[in-house]
Amino acid sequence: MAQNATVWLPYAQMLTAPEPLTIQSTQGTRLIVNDGLQLIDGVASWWTACHGYNHPHIINAIQVQAQKLAHVMLGGLVHPQATKLANRLVALLPSDLNHVFYSESGSVAVEVAMKMALQFWINHQEPQRQRFIYFKHGYHGDTFYTMSVSDPQDGIHPPFESILVEQYLQKLPTTDDLLETFELWIALNQQHIAGLLLEPLVQAAGGMKMHSPATLQAIVNICQRYNILVIIDEVFTGFGRTGSLFAIDQAGIVPDIFCLSKALTGGTLPLATTIATTKIYNAFLGEEIEKGLMHGTTFMGNALACAAANASLDLFETEPRLNQVADISDILKAELMNLQEVPGVLEVRVKGAIGAVQLAHPLTSTELKWFKQNFIDDGVWCRPLGDIVYTTPAFTIDKASLVTITSAMSKYIKQWSSRFFKC
Repeated sequence: MAQNATVWLPYAQMLTAPEPLTIQSTQGTRLIVNDGLQLIDGVASWWTACHGYNHPHIINAIQVQAQKLAHVMLGGLVHPQATKLANRLVALLPSDLNHVFYSESGSVAVEVAMKMALQFWINHQEPQRQRFIYFKHGYHGDTFYTMSVSDPQDGIHPPFESILVEQYLQKLPTTDDLLETFELWIALNQQHIAGLLLEPLVQAAGGMKMHSPATLQAIVNICQRYNILVIIDEVFTGFGRTGSLFAIDQAGIVPDIFCLSKALTGGTLPLATTIATTKIYNAFLGEEIEKGLMHGTTFMGNALACAAANASLDLFETEPRLNQVADISDILKAELMNLQEVPGVLEVRVKGAIGAVQLAHPLTSTELKWFKQNFIDDGVWCRPLGDIVYTTPAFTIDKASLVTITSAMSKYIKQWSSRFFKC
């Protein structure tokens, strides 16, 4: 007799995890549960649904594309949606980022970027450059090489620490003194460094930690002085989340390799890109096949996903997304900043359509379940992360819905303070 299948959930202890909610449909910024309950999505499905759910322009683009071409391998072939999307992305980025490699997830996009950096130096006869710089609170994915550049102190990958490749973990240099120390360290170790990875302006999964455009610019300038390849991971920050279309726009930098995913398709289908400069691309050209980038994924550049991404870019051109982000930012500041006076709250941070309240310690499993259930009871879907309670809503959210989210955050952070926090 067949047994019922188990859907193995991500980031969960399945023995103690509560039964997941079954979502029957979505609409706008709402998750519609099987019993008729509707929840305002405060995290936009892990930061992907920037236009809200079921935007008719994206859904129509997917349906039209499905009628003529759902998928074709990119091994020796290409299709119009992939070419169109590559050209449109390149037109939005600094002029030298013009070689687009497709994959299906942000983690793989960064993995490909790391592979590009390593082989760049191998092809340049410097194979000793094998290690990467990454930063405290950084997170770049769950595939094996990206785990090696995700801060183990944030507790995402502890079972694998002893078997991961050792990389260079650094404190993010946010002051002049730290920048000077960082540059001295670079000078001593540059011969072993393949590249540096950084989430620009906001380190997301590490706790929505924020730094300034000036810090980002200074780090990149140091790397360029010492011929260190710069990989910028905009899987989270890309497509308006920080207030500009890309976070690098606020610092005026040009990385060597640039990674995008999450909101790329407006939260509809899996797609990612790793975009390289001509310097990187040219290092792979030659008569020998092994000098090329020997990497590929079966569904890379999927036609349906590329159609969705092109439709999403249409919406950034025709609807006021960045203005909406600015309005969200103003509301988040007005609604959340007073929480800085609550005992147990260390800091309130707002950047674009990101509002994060940092607590004095990481939430226990009991506290986490308490927050999640109370949010659900108030008609809100939010998932606190480590020591932060945060929201990253769709850019199309209306003010009343956003205030419902921030009011729930305020109410339960205050209750948490009186119930759980001990000075």
